[in-house]
Amino acid sequence: MARVMSLQLHGAHGEPLRPASEIRGRIGGGLEGDSHVDREKRGVVVLDRSTNDALGLRPGDLREQITVDGLPDLNSLAVGTRLRIGGITLLVNGPCEPCTHIGEMNGVADLREFQAKLEGRRGLICTVLAADAPVHVGDDVAVQTAVTTA
Repeated sequence: MARVMSLQLHGAHGEPLRPASEIRGRIGGGLEGDSHVDREKRGVVVLDRSTNDALGLRPGDLREQITVDGLPDLNSLAVGTRLRIGGITLLVNGPCEPCTHIGEMNGVADLREFQAKLEGRRGLICTVLAADAPVHVGDDVAVQTAVTTA
């Protein structure tokens, strides 16, 4: 069973993420209290902890708002897949492409090498489809539409 491992919110571009004990979704956008709340396509980034573990990073280091545990194949979910995370439903809009500023924020020496290591592993960008209740650390995570790419 997959579960929410960590929640974090962006205050503003380039600032460290702040941990959250609870998040609420905004239908058609992102998360309340997050700088991406009004973004229609890239409102929420969801990442499986296996990526952080493989790179020796902590939850939020890759700028994801929701870190889950137990979905190592998360990055293979297709556009249009729905994820139920706690009290919200997310629509997968596609992969979160790696950029060089993530390496800068993590103090890596070789930005291009770090970017290459993240290729196909940086999680998914999503939009909130339904917000029935908040999300908490420990909440269940379920793939509602099991459409995957090969």
